[in-house]
Amino acid sequence: MKVIRHTGIVVKDLKKMMHFYRDLLGFKVIKKKNESSRYVDTILMLKKVKVTTVKIAADDGSFIELLYFHSHPRAISFDRKLCDTGISHIAFTAADVEKEYRKLRKNGIQFNSVPQISPDRYAKVVFFRDPEGNFIELVEVLKKNG
Repeated sequence: MKVIRHTGIVVKDLKKMMHFYRDLLGFKVIKKKNESSRYVDTILMLKKVKVTTVKIAADDGSFIELLYFHSHPRAISFDRKLCDTGISHIAFTAADVEKEYRKLRKNGIQFNSVPQISPDRYAKVVFFRDPEGNFIELVEVLKKNG
């Protein structure tokens, strides 16, 4: 493998999730596309797929793909815990975790705790959920390792 290409997040409310990732977290929309084809059906192992995909990029060019399935809606689950098997969270590096924490709290985002400094004093870290229950970790690097 060369690099991690992207992380895909299936969303229930595309408008709400676009607001969160674009307007609150600062990602830039790089591509939005409605997809429906035999190719998509085949790679997703579904039939008659109709999906809107939105690629949103961070400043370094890494990106997330939001997927809104018109054809296969699913319920949102807030039952997941950070210790559950499978993908548990996405971590983003932030220049100022306290600033992001205050901004997101003002916008109704609930956090697991206030930002915490790691025992080795390497980073300031905080966890929260996006509007549809996916865990996000913000990390501010305080000092270089080593």
